[in-house]
Amino acid sequence: MHVLEGVVRPYAWGSRTALAALRGLPTPSAHPEAELWFGAHPAAPARAVDDDVDLLSVIETDPAAQLGAACANTFGDRLPFLLKVLAADEPLSLQAHPTLAQARAGFARENAAGIPVDAPDRNYRDDNHKPELVVALTEFDALAGFRDPATTVDLLRDLQVAELDPYLGLLAGQPDSHGLRALFTTWITLPDAILHALIPAVLDGAIAYLNRGDRRFATELQTVLELGEAYPMDPGVLTVLLLNRLRLSPGEGLYLGAGNLHAYLRGTAVEVMANSDNVLRGGLTPKHMDVPELLAVLDFATSAPADLHPHIHVLGAEKIYSTPAPEFRLSRIDLDGTGLQRSSSISLDAAGPQILTVIDGTIEVRSHTGEVVSVSAGHSLWLGDADPDVVVRAASSSAVFFRALVPAPRPVADGLGGTAHAERSAGGAGLSSRA
Repeated sequence: MHVLEGVVRPYAWGSRTALAALRGLPTPSAHPEAELWFGAHPAAPARAVDDDVDLLSVIETDPAAQLGAACANTFGDRLPFLLKVLAADEPLSLQAHPTLAQARAGFARENAAGIPVDAPDRNYRDDNHKPELVVALTEFDALAGFRDPATTVDLLRDLQVAELDPYLGLLAGQPDSHGLRALFTTWITLPDAILHALIPAVLDGAIAYLNRGDRRFATELQTVLELGEAYPMDPGVLTVLLLNRLRLSPGEGLYLGAGNLHAYLRGTAVEVMANSDNVLRGGLTPKHMDVPELLAVLDFATSAPADLHPHIHVLGAEKIYSTPAPEFRLSRIDLDGTGLQRSSSISLDAAGPQILTVIDGTIEVRSHTGEVVSVSAGHSLWLGDADPDVVVRAASSSAVFFRALVPAPRPVADGLGGTAHAERSAGGAGLSSRA
């Protein structure tokens, strides 16, 4: 067992209060703090505070003992997931992630072309896909997935913007994924001269809509106005009109598979993803955009907001967020230190690597060998495969922590002539109510 100290990533869109407050540090922080990484990613591995060594080194020293045979056989000698706490005060870019096959092909292609891995115009920095799951800690706003085209046609008509009429016909005449592809491709490739007339007209239409007191699309159009102010003349402002606008309440999750165009807008959440840094950007950013590659990656199938929420399986104090990702399973565990309202402890006995990240209060973790460690909010605990089973107890009046692990694989047909991995029913957690 190792207590982990996360690594702060100071991106400009981050918060000056959320991550500092989580760690019990003064606020506001000197610089925006966007993400707190708990994992073994080479760019920023978490540190094991007891041994003053990073988690990547811990795993590399003895991958068999730390990861276990099943994990190592499937994913190699690296931890397959990355766990973060994300705090956004400003919107992130519109982006999508490739499938595993696309990532492998793209990585090999750019290597063959001699593009440095750290080059700003590089699309594929590794050969992995990047499914991801966020679970909100505060209200969390996001754009994700293409909205039902019929509803989008209603929105565009309700804007009453004459400049939109030629584009409205692309979707109204073909209200499906093909129409969405045609409209998105048209908008993202418009010449600047046309964008400079179309985007202001759309923003004026949004203002007029809100002034009329119409409410059906008020949230969507308020978002368009906010992003239009932050990213003037960016074609991503038009793309916002096509996407689901979501607001997660604390405890709600959002799962994003390959090809899903999305942007996180604001809020604090726990995020877990496959260990990858592959991003294809689609707007709302000054960074590199490769439009042909983005179009090759994007999935234009529509998604209802409910389709994007993972199924939650409750097992005592543990809420398990089920996704098809083979690299990770995430759960939230709430313990009551008083023992009056909820369980005060939980036994954790799953095989493979695990990271426990404390969000509120303090937990005490005891192994059957008698080893005891205390983990406070803003820190994590690493449990390697060779570590003994543990009992986690609330060491404060209440404690909340997230548990990330590698689910046991179960081969299933993927519909493409190969196999995929699906996780088994939730297991590896037995409950006790010890004070």
